[in-house]
Amino acid sequence: MKHLTTGIALATLLMANAAMADGGVIKFGHDNKADPFENPAHACTAVFANSLAAGTNGSVTVEVFGSNQLGTAAEHVQQVRDGILQATLTSTGALASYYPRIDVLNLPFAFADISSTYAVYDGPFGAALARDIEAQLGDVVVLGFPDTGGFFAVTNSKHPIAELADFDGVRIRTMTLPSHQKIMQSLGAEAYPLAWGEVYSGLQTGVIDGQMNPVPTVTFANFFEVQKYLTLTNHLFSPYTLMINRAFYEGLSDAERGVLHHAAENCVMASRGVSRVIEASDRGLAGLMDRMEITALTDAQRKAMADVAQPAFEGHIRENLDAKAVELLDLMKTEVGAANQAVYLD
Repeated sequence: MKHLTTGIALATLLMANAAMADGGVIKFGHDNKADPFENPAHACTAVFANSLAAGTNGSVTVEVFGSNQLGTAAEHVQQVRDGILQATLTSTGALASYYPRIDVLNLPFAFADISSTYAVYDGPFGAALARDIEAQLGDVVVLGFPDTGGFFAVTNSKHPIAELADFDGVRIRTMTLPSHQKIMQSLGAEAYPLAWGEVYSGLQTGVIDGQMNPVPTVTFANFFEVQKYLTLTNHLFSPYTLMINRAFYEGLSDAERGVLHHAAENCVMASRGVSRVIEASDRGLAGLMDRMEITALTDAQRKAMADVAQPAFEGHIRENLDAKAVELLDLMKTEVGAANQAVYLD
């Protein structure tokens, strides 16, 4: 029934596509709940839609299809490339099958704080990455890198994790990204790739012992019901990629494209703002403190983890991806180093 419903929805869009080919409507698909107060993805799309409609006086509007109404996140990417959808927010995992170099974003234990991520993805590295995605795919334009919810934490049901040795034998769910598996293995855990829809049941039945995601995701997914321990590792920051169909983009007027870019910037800022608010609310860490045992790493503990995870990750990139990926990784490391040393409004 789910596949039938998705097929009907897609067929409807295909039939309507010709009528909407004048560039007036952006059909925007994503895989999150369609509530701007509940998650950064829909906050991003809601602000994007409002900014674009207001800025173009209604000549360009947005229809949002959340909660995987039209397929998975990976399918959304293909639909944007095909012009079935005009825009999407895609995770690194969903984009990897189309653009393997996205894996360089998984440099572990890279950022000193969340503001450093803004500087890196809004700066020369983000621009270089966007240009390379566009060059490789050919049929999309990258508009920015919204926040997915913040730094990753690790949860598990076996025991607190504070030292490297605590990872030993703990089976951690990862995305189907080789780099995620390599990072967990380097820390001593057993990496277990598993589809997102199977994670809760996997934790509940003991197929997996733990998982890694931003803190707000732990709350939204009710993982506290099946996990006892949470460690604030801050080992990954994995943004969305906001992209639009190139033919649609080029069919807009210069003025409309200008508004589109401002709307995209507003979208990115909204995702970041909502992420930080959720983190500080009872849907973030404060709401989990009475439900889980939380461990915050010391600088020394985090460095010990970084010292084994970073070389393993870089070796993976250099061995399995191409020279351009290595070039992007080197640029990212340079920009991360500068961002980590910067002082806000100094």
